[in-house]
Amino acid sequence: MTEDSGEIFDDLYLGLRAGGAIRKQRRGEPLTTEEREALGRWQRLSTWRKALAVGGFAFGTFGLGFTLGGLIFGRWRKA
Repeated sequence: MTEDSGEIFDDLYLGLRAGGAIRKQRRGEPLTTEEREALGRWQRLSTWRKALAVGGFAFGTFGLGFTLGGLIFGRWRKA
């Protein structure tokens, strides 16, 4: 299980890099070798690993936003 958790973070980071490369490619900018490599590796990943990486990112972002919103706008603070 320990080895799998490291791979999940690697997949998440790879997805972020590939997303940046796709945006850059859509704007017509040339890609670096590293960006082309990240994009190729992301496209070769299996569907379930992509879904796990994207789902983990979404869940983490939602959880962070929910926590910060609760701390900032929570009723536990005194007026």
